[in-house]
Amino acid sequence: MSRTAVFAALLAACIALAGAHPAQAKDAKVTPHPGTTSLNPKARDVTRSELLDSLFGRLHESRNEDESKIIAAAIWKLWRHSGSPSADLLLVQGRKAMHTHAFPQALAIFDTVIEIRPQFAEAWNERATTYFLMRRFDESLADIKQVLKLEPRHFGALAGRGMILKEMGKKREALQAFRRALAIYPEMHGPKKAVKGLSAEVEQDI
Repeated sequence: MSRTAVFAALLAACIALAGAHPAQAKDAKVTPHPGTTSLNPKARDVTRSELLDSLFGRLHESRNEDESKIIAAAIWKLWRHSGSPSADLLLVQGRKAMHTHAFPQALAIFDTVIEIRPQFAEAWNERATTYFLMRRFDESLADIKQVLKLEPRHFGALAGRGMILKEMGKKREALQAFRRALAIYPEMHGPKKAVKGLSAEVEQDI
C-alpha cells in the first residue's frame, strides 16, 4: 500500500473516531454521556479540536500535493459537522441548492442554520460562497469575516476573500489574502497560481 493510501486510511479512522457511536467510543476509551446517543459533547469537542490541530500541522508541513489534498479533505469533513444533526442536514440541503444555482433557497437554508447554530463557521462560509456566486461581494466579505473570527485557519474562506478582492480590482489586498491561505495550506493550487500572477502585477504597479 502506498504512503498516500496509508495516510488516507489513518485520516478516515481519525474522522470516524471524531463522530463515533457510543459503542465505538467505548473501544476508544472515550466515555459517552449517560442517556445520550453520541459522545459526551465536551469530550467530542476536545477530540475534534485535537484532530484539527494535528491535521493543520500536517497540512502546513506537507509539500506533496496529493497528500495535502487528503489532509484538506479531512479538515473539510470535520468542519462540516457542527455537533447538531439537524444543522448538518440543513447544511447538506443548502449546499445542494447552491450547487444547482437555487440561490434564494440556499440563502434561506443557510440563514436558518446560522440562526440555530451561530458558532458553526461552515454555515457562514457556505452562505459567503452563495453570495459570491451571486456577485454580492460585500455580503460575502462580511460573512467571510465572521468565518475567520470563528476559525482563523479557514483556508477556503481566505482563498475566497482573495478571489473577491481580485474581482474588485484590489490586487494588493487579494495577494495578502492568498498568501495567508498558503501559510496554512502551502500546496493549495488556486492561491499558488493566483500569488504567482498577482505578485508580478503588483510589483509592476510599484
